[in-house]
Amino acid sequence: MIRAILTDIEGTISSLEYVKSILFPYSRARLEEFLKKHWEEEAIKGIIEKLQDKLQRPVNLKVAVEVFGDWVDKDLKEPTLKELQGHIWEEGFLKGELKGHIYEDAYSKLREWKKKGYKLYVYSSGSVKAQRLFFAHSQYGDLRELFDGFFDTSVGGKRERESYLRIADTAGLLPEEFIFLSDVKEELDAARYSGMNTILVSRNGLTEGGLHRVISNFSELEL
Repeated sequence: MIRAILTDIEGTISSLEYVKSILFPYSRARLEEFLKKHWEEEAIKGIIEKLQDKLQRPVNLKVAVEVFGDWVDKDLKEPTLKELQGHIWEEGFLKGELKGHIYEDAYSKLREWKKKGYKLYVYSSGSVKAQRLFFAHSQYGDLRELFDGFFDTSVGGKRERESYLRIADTAGLLPEEFIFLSDVKEELDAARYSGMNTILVSRNGLTEGGLHRVISNFSELEL
């Protein structure tokens, strides 16, 4: 019996183009200015310490800007970068310069499923901080109350079976009580091997889902 829905963000409930064309460039353009302004704050010091541990060498402002900038350009799923981007985006959301994009069909279905009593969770490579900001400042208003929990790669990579087992365990549910929605087959493969039910959300018209049922938008999914 299905009791919970776990959903990705980019390409699933939000436009991948929005993330690539709005959010990433926003963080890239403000990277150096943000680090200069907040360099001495504890949260940023913690991020720089993690970067130093990863690089195994001292990191000054110039190095931090170069490394993080390179990671943004390469779209690397580095947790330290995601943490920093969350802080940069926070300023943008609070200033009203950013609004979280959510497809109308996803918004309607999430509200419907919540009303029916399903538990709703998010699993994204973006930090939990960034996820909360995104949903707090969506074009539909503050949607955080819809969700029972948020997960990022601190639970593990999205293409690793164990990550989905940890999510289910944290939620107090069995993997088979979940449906996982994503636009990435490799993520869905990992979730299915954990025991979760899986659906490929293909908004670009792809019809071959392999092991996974394919839908083009959330309105096609009835629970």
